[in-house]
Amino acid sequence: MSQGPKIIEHDPYLRPYREVIERRFHKVLNKAIELCGSEQRLIDFANGHHYYGLHRDKHSWYLREHAPNATAIYLIGDFNQWRETPEYQLTRINNHGDWQLILPIDKLQHGQLFKLSMHWENGQGLRLPSYIRYAIQDPDTKLFAAQVYAPLKPYRWKKTNGPKITYPLIYEAHVGMAVEEERVGTFREFADNRIPMIAKAGYNTIQLMAIMEHPYYGSFGYHVSNFFAVSSRFGTADDLKFLVDTAHQYGLAVVMDLVHSHSVKNIEEGLGEFDGSKTLYFHDGPRREHIAWDSLCFDYGKNNVLHFLLSNCKYWLEEYNFDGFRFDGVTSMLYYDHGLGSNFVDYNMYYNGNQDEDAIVYLSLANLLIHQVKPTAITIAEDMSGMPGLATPVLDGGLGFDYRLAMGTPDYWIKIIKELPDEAWHVGDIYYQLTNKRLEEKVVSYAESHDQALVGDKTIIFRLIDADMYTHMSKLFPSLIVDRGIALHKMIRLITLACSGGGYLNFMGNEFGHPEWIDFPREGNNWSYWYARRQWSLRDDTLLKYHYLADFDVAMIEVMKQNHALEGHYPYKVYEHIENQILAFKRKNLLFIFNFSPTRPVVDFPIETDPGEYHLVLNTDSPLYGGFGLIQEPQTYFTLPIKLPDQRQTFGILVYLPPRSAIVLKKNEAPQSNSLD
Repeated sequence: MSQGPKIIEHDPYLRPYREVIERRFHKVLNKAIELCGSEQRLIDFANGHHYYGLHRDKHSWYLREHAPNATAIYLIGDFNQWRETPEYQLTRINNHGDWQLILPIDKLQHGQLFKLSMHWENGQGLRLPSYIRYAIQDPDTKLFAAQVYAPLKPYRWKKTNGPKITYPLIYEAHVGMAVEEERVGTFREFADNRIPMIAKAGYNTIQLMAIMEHPYYGSFGYHVSNFFAVSSRFGTADDLKFLVDTAHQYGLAVVMDLVHSHSVKNIEEGLGEFDGSKTLYFHDGPRREHIAWDSLCFDYGKNNVLHFLLSNCKYWLEEYNFDGFRFDGVTSMLYYDHGLGSNFVDYNMYYNGNQDEDAIVYLSLANLLIHQVKPTAITIAEDMSGMPGLATPVLDGGLGFDYRLAMGTPDYWIKIIKELPDEAWHVGDIYYQLTNKRLEEKVVSYAESHDQALVGDKTIIFRLIDADMYTHMSKLFPSLIVDRGIALHKMIRLITLACSGGGYLNFMGNEFGHPEWIDFPREGNNWSYWYARRQWSLRDDTLLKYHYLADFDVAMIEVMKQNHALEGHYPYKVYEHIENQILAFKRKNLLFIFNFSPTRPVVDFPIETDPGEYHLVLNTDSPLYGGFGLIQEPQTYFTLPIKLPDQRQTFGILVYLPPRSAIVLKKNEAPQSNSLD
């Protein structure tokens, strides 16, 4: 760890902030030494899950808790009629606040329910263990109880590790709403029904939401109560292992949504006042509660918090063989004001004292740890602020994420769809927005994620088609509105993927233009599951138009994978014509040509390119994908002398493109393997 902050070399505009960058860099190094000692690694420090919580060997059960403010702790459950008894009382074992109970092996059995009866000065309350691995929600009271999870036969893995992913093609999914019926789906159903579908569609990575236990289903899994517990509403811990194992057997990596940005405020099943103290894991005073999320904010400056969260990272990698994490709410972690109301248009906003450097240290350590535990793991930051160095190695002065989400891209698509008529779409600005990134960082690009599908918002297909989704998606009913929506839906996804800077993401169902928004059961909708599901039958019905979009998505990803087209940071722009709304760019051996004009076809339009033969490999106007079939297929384009619109003589091809269409051409060369991995 002797290198300095190289991010300044990549970006000279960072030079005025060298002192701050170097200070943060050394804080990370010093904290690692403080936690681990000079001879140890983070992987040796982050072992809280092996010590705390409920464990067993052949002869005994061991329950350990960290509760410095407690004066007494009792284990209560259905094995002792939920009463405090001396036999089940924990003993304080050191001055650090650790407690322990050792029981004969016959005193607890798999499936039994329990809680902790926590006592502190002038108070008492029921709690779930902080490292509990499984909890069950009572259907009537909605309260959770910890469950002894110790099946006689441990899960036997068939394939522990997923593939090494360099350019992730991510299928973002929520297990509970991945069924068509009005209910909560399960891990097993997802493994059996959705994983084969995702693999067939060409994606190489699954991103799973809502895995950690959360009391309120409607939180989408982002108000976590039990950080080491699998959400029991989807099945057992072994069921989740079966899901991950199945994905690995299909050649898919599995990335988990990791929520370390905040915690649910619930007291009995959460950490809010675990040992009677409000500050064991969280800030005190005005920094304690998140002003927008109604949740609690971790104090990353405390070593016990670092131990808890770093152990949590290692736990999910070790126990469930996840292949990495998408860190949720990173912007909220990085800034004292959680980034609310900031536009981040000035570099000073990243170094002006509003940054929580304790959080920066934690995220840097987390990335170092994760890659020590599993070198092939990938980490993705959900950050809207654009903080420099976020997806730069820690040793170069960054925070160590492998990728950052291109969160501005969906906002950009929403903006132009809402505010501009089609004829005002500026192809130069589209290209700039989709390729605007730091040279040293990789980003995961996406047109929309689950955020744009939530109730109160609209997916791209709904913004384009709106009410005609309900009346004109049948092939028996023509609609110019639907024709426009289908055409632009394909073009938006193709150009977003083709311009991506390292990876691509799609939320389940959006690839085929899933109708309706997402609205989880709640009092306001009479606890209905109608909108908390995915209507896969619409995609599979050949009398409807949804399958056109799904089929195009498969073809689009296949073309990119076959040609390793995501390699390299940038596409290379060949041509743009603002008035005609024509854009052409290259990526590897592929030439992408877009006509965004709603009315003007282009005939024998000259596009400069390298000499050779070019085959048409993808055509958004193909009848296979709901187009009009105005472009002849198959077709080969030969380069010849051409004159460009600026009168310059060169070599290139002449193309015909109808309005709202795009083609992808492949230059003839030796065949390549079909893999991104």
